[in-house]
Amino acid sequence: MEHPSATEDTIAARGCGGPAWTNVLGVRISAVNLESATTRIEAAIAEGRREYICVRDAHGVIRCQGDAELRSAHNRAFMVTPDGMPLLWALKHAGYAGSSRVYGPDLMLSVLQAGRSKGHRHFLYGATAETLERLQARLVEKFPDLCIAGSWAPPFRELSAREEEEVCDRINRSRADVVWVGLGSPKQELWMARMRGRLDAPVLVGVGAAFDFHAGLKPQAPLFIQRSGFEWAFRLCCEPRRLWRRYAVVVPSFLVLRLLQRLGLRQFPIEQDTPDAWPIPEPGESGTFGSAFAMRPASNPSRSR
Repeated sequence: MEHPSATEDTIAARGCGGPAWTNVLGVRISAVNLESATTRIEAAIAEGRREYICVRDAHGVIRCQGDAELRSAHNRAFMVTPDGMPLLWALKHAGYAGSSRVYGPDLMLSVLQAGRSKGHRHFLYGATAETLERLQARLVEKFPDLCIAGSWAPPFRELSAREEEEVCDRINRSRADVVWVGLGSPKQELWMARMRGRLDAPVLVGVGAAFDFHAGLKPQAPLFIQRSGFEWAFRLCCEPRRLWRRYAVVVPSFLVLRLLQRLGLRQFPIEQDTPDAWPIPEPGESGTFGSAFAMRPASNPSRSR
């Protein structure tokens, strides 16, 4: 994949293992496709890293505008994949011709498939007990040799400190390589950012509705609708009561703010508000993050396989 020259809005993260990215309304969107995202996750597992991946659409980017904690959680992630077509179009406009949509349910299946020969262990966190039971059964039916090391459906409330510690212990005892987090946005992104340092699993991936889709509880939009950029309209038709307010705000807000960004009429800086955040090179500097990347835990020596 070719990288455009580094600017404050489009940076090539060479030499550090992290993908190049472009700034979309102050959120780093990674220049990846399904194959390269899967490869990076597999590499992170092999290296015993401690990373988390956000799968992002335009709705999530808009939510980040008024939530500094959520925006920070995205910008500290190893990858923020372009789940929505508007984010893919932003990458294409930035010069990343090799990027393609990385849809959460597709990423989940791709990583499950890639890890089968390596015996990777998976933990399912989120949804309800009934959904997890259906999901596990359908995944094992699809991948008979799949190792699901554990699952847990948390209550629909804030966990106490003791409960959170028990969750950490449960996941760590499973020796999972990947923790799939299906809490919905923004809860899953905030959970991954908060829990990352306490979990031994090399990779956490927030996939939201993928649990319901793969459990057969919700219909997915046909492929041609997904590629058209109108998947939001399909989902709105399926769940009008729940989603109409969301899309009534998201679609026009994203279009207006993105236009202002592209015209240079409004700046959307990426704050360096955490000690492990990657620095943003000044315009004209190379986009090499080697020294900053060293501050991120690069290995997990305590992890027993």
